[in-house]
Amino acid sequence: MGNALILDGTAYAKEINEDLIKRVEIIKQKSGEIPVLATILVGEDPASVVYVKMKGNACKRAGLESMKVILPVNSKTGEVIEKIKDLNENKTVHGILLQHPVPKQIDEVKCFNSIDPAKDVDGVTYVSFARTAMNEMEYGSATPLGIIKLLEKYNIQIEGKEAVIVGRGPILGKPLAMMLLNKNATVTICHSKTRNLADIIKRADIVVGAVGKPKFIKAEYIKKGAVVIDAGYNPGNIGDTDLENIKEIVSAYTPVPGGVGPMTIITLIEQTVKSAEKFYNIK
Repeated sequence: MGNALILDGTAYAKEINEDLIKRVEIIKQKSGEIPVLATILVGEDPASVVYVKMKGNACKRAGLESMKVILPVNSKTGEVIEKIKDLNENKTVHGILLQHPVPKQIDEVKCFNSIDPAKDVDGVTYVSFARTAMNEMEYGSATPLGIIKLLEKYNIQIEGKEAVIVGRGPILGKPLAMMLLNKNATVTICHSKTRNLADIIKRADIVVGAVGKPKFIKAEYIKKGAVVIDAGYNPGNIGDTDLENIKEIVSAYTPVPGGVGPMTIITLIEQTVKSAEKFYNIK
């Protein structure tokens, strides 16, 4: 093929951001308030610190305020939940994000589920997952929803296509499967216990790498003309697929970096703006 379409998440995120700036202006004019995204970081994990900073910068670009809450690395589950409850009750906060992963002693799922679903702009609560599964989504899990938005932006057909997701994580693989099903794709989820993985991937019209292993999906697994979404990010800016060698085979792909990552962050910001619009009853 050789002329694969690059699904440019950076460019599309900038486009969405232009629209968000206008929406935030309207919120400011009508309510006198600036939407706020609160991010909770437990400990000082270097990668998480970078992600939180990126999210803060994204808030700034759209005209939002960001509130950063840092808790000690030895915090207990109850202490994190107390902080989340404070933010749930804080009327100036419109979105709450608990930076993943948290230290091992903390029950992450319990913490996620203590977030008010009306402020769950990262789509991590059981309520948000159930709404996604029932095709009544309020706030989607940010990375999967960012992927769907990117596919739609570039007019990649989803309906009737066979999609294979490699990775079954609760905030990426599973919710993405629901979203693709809701768009009438036929979906297979693969994982570490899947047999004949290469044969299954070979069937796919849309392949999603979400396994967290560098270059895990080889070029020879991909059928000609498939669309590859690489949602992996490994040290050295390396994705979960062998991007260098698939470019001649596929019809479209997401680069790493600059594909899925920017879409995750802009989706989070967009859902915070949506939450503020709902709170202030701005149509």
